[in-house]
Amino acid sequence: MAKKETKNFILRVDADTMDAIEAWAADEFRSTNGQLQWIITEALRKAKRLPKKKGEKKEQL
Repeated sequence: MAKKETKNFILRVDADTMDAIEAWAADEFRSTNGQLQWIITEALRKAKRLPKKKGEKKEQL
């Protein structure tokens, strides 16, 4: 299986938001980084902004 390429970047988050993310991650047995990736991916999926996977059909409106 091919490994996905990742990109690193710096993210500034206020302390209260970070505390909430860390608690949420702990509740779901994820790392803070994993939780942030999941949050971003879910937001992109819901907004239909993720690139289509190979073989995936376009959704008709």
